[in-house]
Amino acid sequence: MSAAAPPIPPTFYGSGPVPDEPIMRFTVDQYHEMIDKGILTDDDPVELLEGWLVIKMSKNPPHSVVSQLIREAIGPLLPTDWFVSSQEPITTKTSEPEPDVSVVKGRRRDYLKRHPFPHEVGLLVEVSDASVDRDRTIKKRIYAQARIPVYWIVNLIDKLIEVSTDPTGPGKKPDYRKRQDFKPGESIPVVLGGKKVGLLAVSEILP
Repeated sequence: MSAAAPPIPPTFYGSGPVPDEPIMRFTVDQYHEMIDKGILTDDDPVELLEGWLVIKMSKNPPHSVVSQLIREAIGPLLPTDWFVSSQEPITTKTSEPEPDVSVVKGRRRDYLKRHPFPHEVGLLVEVSDASVDRDRTIKKRIYAQARIPVYWIVNLIDKLIEVSTDPTGPGKKPDYRKRQDFKPGESIPVVLGGKKVGLLAVSEILP
């Protein structure tokens, strides 16, 4: 994002209840325009979720460490035409979430002018503690609607990894049709493009 404009002051976000009056939703194009014009900068901890500007959860040390461990563990398993990205945007029709880890098709330089689209993403990972409810609801709904094929929630509270597959795509209630939980002592198949490219031990990820 551009850093040309000063950070938006904390009062921008407000402290009162959500108003009863109609609230404006933003399109992805409007969101990009706010970034391009410096209305939103890197200092503004927000992401676009289903048209709403949502404040991102702060990260505690276990969250940061686990995110790094996932990137380090997945990277060596990937074919040469995939790469690991960290906390970078994914552009869908109505949202631009910034997942903790994503596995993206192609080369990094392919995305100098835009962020990856859903069909270019093989796997998304959210590391969840305080954010577990958000990751299981709005984030999961966004990813299922966009047909992200594999979605992991690394659940630091219950110490397991929730692997969701077979997204429904757009509909009244977008969701994943299958979910399997993996616990310490088990290994997760890393699947890209419908093919297993390796196994990842849960103990390599969870603290």
